[in-house]
Amino acid sequence: MGTEKVNLAVIIKNPSNKEEFLLTKQTPPPKFNDPEYDSYQDSDLWDLPSAQLSLLDSPSSSFEVQIEAEDNSLLEFLSRFDLDSAVNQVLGQVGFQKATKVKWNVSKVVEEPEFGPGVPVKTVYIVRESEPNAAMSEDRFKWRNTKDCADFLLEVKPHNDRIGPLVVDGLLTDSIELRTLNIPTTLRSQEYPPGVKLVPMRSRTAKPFHTTNLVVFVPGTSYDGMGGDNFIASGDALIIDPGCNSAMHKELEQIVTALPRKLVVFVTHHHHDHVDGLSIVQKCNPDATLLAHENTFRRISKDVWSLGYVPVLGSEEICIGGQRLKLISAPGHTDGHMALVHVTTNSLIVGDHCVGQGSALLDITSGGNMSDYFHTTYKFMELSPHVLIPMHGRVNMWPKHMLCGYLKNRRNREAAILKAIQEGAKTLFDIVAYTYAEVDRSLWIHASSNVRLHVDHLAQQNKLPEDFSLENFNGSLAEFAGSVGKL
Repeated sequence: MGTEKVNLAVIIKNPSNKEEFLLTKQTPPPKFNDPEYDSYQDSDLWDLPSAQLSLLDSPSSSFEVQIEAEDNSLLEFLSRFDLDSAVNQVLGQVGFQKATKVKWNVSKVVEEPEFGPGVPVKTVYIVRESEPNAAMSEDRFKWRNTKDCADFLLEVKPHNDRIGPLVVDGLLTDSIELRTLNIPTTLRSQEYPPGVKLVPMRSRTAKPFHTTNLVVFVPGTSYDGMGGDNFIASGDALIIDPGCNSAMHKELEQIVTALPRKLVVFVTHHHHDHVDGLSIVQKCNPDATLLAHENTFRRISKDVWSLGYVPVLGSEEICIGGQRLKLISAPGHTDGHMALVHVTTNSLIVGDHCVGQGSALLDITSGGNMSDYFHTTYKFMELSPHVLIPMHGRVNMWPKHMLCGYLKNRRNREAAILKAIQEGAKTLFDIVAYTYAEVDRSLWIHASSNVRLHVDHLAQQNKLPEDFSLENFNGSLAEFAGSVGKL
């Protein structure tokens, strides 16, 4: 229980206009102190003020902050946390005085899906009215209503202000019209931005993750008049990367059966944890249209998908329920890896180019390429997405910062590999042992693939020392596994 993570989100309503609530500008991640990386800036993100709740040493029923809820079990749950500190922390963010003898009502409790790693985060929303503070700056605080927020989310313009997920979960899901999707009761899902639903499902993926995000896109009743004539494919619904394991095929079947018959299926790449559920999609809807890169499709087993497919390269567009999505060529993780942009919300679905924590390995056996990976990363930043959706882990609200972090980490790793070579490392084992000396040796086999790709990238840039023999290095690959096994 001590690992449980609970956040408190505060809805402060304007008593002079009960439709309005207070948003705060969110603090971006720390800068890199590097001119190149710091030149890439995400647009301003606005969300409900919030704070993490800290566990008390022992439950308490004596708080300065008074919370009212219809469910007594919820009050009992909250008694385990330091409500006073969290509420006062939030009020301090917005310039209000401490909350003494002020009653708050619990609006709702939302528990996120099991994105992992770690336990799902639970968010408790509390609400009350409060007079505007004259000292509040428009640069840091805004009063907004649900319609304004929905407009920002659903009609995105490049570099515009962004609205965060707390607003969507806490307010918009109850006030704007969203297409209902039948999710099995055994699963939890998250809808952010509106219309883009993520359903983490158990899969044959690599640690620290246990799930692959099934992305389901079912537009609402709005229709922008676009026909399907100019698109590579069109449909009424879209699912991306149905990669759950066999234990979850029943749940996947329920989801697919509930979707409109005119279904488009898109896979970002061929790995098992992204395509294992294709056979269920095919069984439930043999009329579904599969989109995949040719290099991806030829690696998919006929037992998984035996019907035809539409080959795509990454310059095409599709139309789902009248809304436009762009396919993006994104090699690096594999040679057939692709991404997708939902134009209306400017959401970038990145496959395994990024993950919610750490970084994804490049698959050297399937055309993984470090030079391609760098090129794709810059391409993603040029798109200026409002949100980045990986297939493993949580959505990322600071896409450019995350992508720059990937560039920085890869370059630092490459610099360490080059230093190892300059100091005399000649074989794959020598370089891995030097570069990953502080990493658990059970991970060295996986790390060796990245080292090989970095060495190839250094060779392409003519950065390798003259006395370093690529022929001898490549000849050492076969000996590497045996050398690691002897440790």
